[in-house]
Amino acid sequence: MLGMAQNSAGALSGLQSQKTHLKSICLQYLLLNSHCFYLLKNGMGLIIFFLCAYVPKTEAGRCKWEEVLQDLQAIKTSKDIDVSLYTANADEDEECQELVMRCFFLETEVIFQECRIKNCSKTQDVWNIWKNGNDSFEKNKLASTKSEKCKECEEYEEKNFTEFVQNFEKVIQRDCKHWSKRHKLVKNILT
Repeated sequence: MLGMAQNSAGALSGLQSQKTHLKSICLQYLLLNSHCFYLLKNGMGLIIFFLCAYVPKTEAGRCKWEEVLQDLQAIKTSKDIDVSLYTANADEDEECQELVMRCFFLETEVIFQECRIKNCSKTQDVWNIWKNGNDSFEKNKLASTKSEKCKECEEYEEKNFTEFVQNFEKVIQRDCKHWSKRHKLVKNILT
């Protein structure tokens, strides 16, 4: 468990360092152009202002779920995880994406508890998935309001572990694909 905490701490430290560097660049730009109201009237100043608010959230050029996807790859072939889990559909409406992700991470906690009881070989990977999701949602409180078409986690069908992981991977890949499109748009604005 100590090694797990050290790995997570090292990764978190690296991301915080990258965010600090991006925030420093934004601050330097704002200080060099001392009159903030002028910046907001100026087209380039408005773009820089937007990027200073947006870029630090992009985790320095990569989808925030990449580590989760890697850990999902590691656990998907596990033979010692045998649970039924509420499994959201991979093709849920876009406005339900955040609630779907939360559902997957909540169910990951069920897998983690099961692994602790059975002493699974993939307990570390499951814990990493749960921890990354939990940390992300702790920092970013639920941004969307629940739409009528979005389901609660318990409203989804229970599926076996293999189907759960397959759908979870699809949902994360979809989210990363959307992130990539937004990131490219911002990059094109800068160049």
